[in-house]
Amino acid sequence: MDRRLIVVELVVVLSLSLGRSAVYSVVSLIAAATAPGGLAAQTTTMNRSLAPDRPWLDLTLQLLGIGFGVMPVLLAGYLLVHSGVRLHEVWFGGGRFGSWRDVGYGGALAAAVGSVGLAFYLLMHALGLNLTVAANGLADDVWWRTPVLILSALEQAVLEEFVVLGYVLVRLRQLGFGDAAAIGGAAVLRGSYHLYQGIGGFVGNLVMGLLFGWLYRRWGRVMPFVITHWLLDIGAFVGYAALAGKVDWLPT
Repeated sequence: MDRRLIVVELVVVLSLSLGRSAVYSVVSLIAAATAPGGLAAQTTTMNRSLAPDRPWLDLTLQLLGIGFGVMPVLLAGYLLVHSGVRLHEVWFGGGRFGSWRDVGYGGALAAAVGSVGLAFYLLMHALGLNLTVAANGLADDVWWRTPVLILSALEQAVLEEFVVLGYVLVRLRQLGFGDAAAIGGAAVLRGSYHLYQGIGGFVGNLVMGLLFGWLYRRWGRVMPFVITHWLLDIGAFVGYAALAGKVDWLPT
């Protein structure tokens, strides 16, 4: 592919997905930082209810959002195949779609990253560099709250890992970036669309992006990171729903 077409393609795909989120995150960060009390006095809510007084309509809208949310992955995959890239190789390392090894690697990585990430979030919040992140905004009395939170976590995992690792990194390498520059660029992207959480959200996800990018270059498979990300977000979404207001160490 012509280098200019790759750049245009990257801009288009990211403008429809994570790049758009990054732009909104920058605006949200500026708004929170300039609000009374600074970052630590502000709250950002994830997984909001879309029709609070109509639970079946709310469920329908939640499922539609989750389904359409992963469409950029299909677009990225189509564009890669159209340009001659073998998805079987760049997404699955030439092996099967998934394996127990992916589950093992993903679970171990989630345990390590999750414990460090929680401690880092609490530290950044205490220092006033992070907003309070309310990871669940769904009503407590709907039966589908936990299943939707788990599906929402899966959506985020699939979207972010396949686009950042399985698409952006591939295209950056095709543009002539070396391993370090490509991994660094993808990590900056990952941190930027988490800026709505504050400076801590950016730094934490930047570091995680560097780790994920380095490991992806070694393993050549996206699935371990999808599993890691899914488990991390399940812990954040479902864990917050279960613990918010019941423990004194969790900011609410």
